[in-house]
Amino acid sequence: MDENEARLKRLRMRSWRRGTKEMDLILGPFSDSELDGLSPEELDLYEALLSENDQDLYPWITARLGDARPGPQALLPILDRVAGFAHQRLARK
Repeated sequence: MDENEARLKRLRMRSWRRGTKEMDLILGPFSDSELDGLSPEELDLYEALLSENDQDLYPWITARLGDARPGPQALLPILDRVAGFAHQRLARK
């Protein structure tokens, strides 16, 4: 297993094993579907996002469903991407 493969595997595991079930259900499917297509810079942002508390992440992501954009400036692009993915998943159900 190369270094990038190991990193993706670690990020997927961290995405599915969060502190709250709500974040598992948002970040887990995102990681399964989208991580392979992220650039190295986007992976760095996603890794930084995973270091945040679920109690902060959940409102940052769900607020985007109503057009608000809270959260740290540096994480805004990845927060938008995760929220967009979650919104599309919800719309299909």
